[in-house]
Amino acid sequence: MAIQAHLVELERKHKILESELHEALLHLSTDDLQITELKRRKLMVKDEIERLKQSVGETFH
Repeated sequence: MAIQAHLVELERKHKILESELHEALLHLSTDDLQITELKRRKLMVKDEIERLKQSVGETFH
């Protein structure tokens, strides 16, 4: 199931971004722009995960 594999990969990327964001927030020297970019990328991945889950749910109904 290709969609399921894509979901797994997106969830992995989301966890990596979450970890990177956490590390960036721990360091006071991290640029605010970098933190904003990490948050933006994490949100984009989350939105894509939700879209895929919704499309998979619609397929099985």
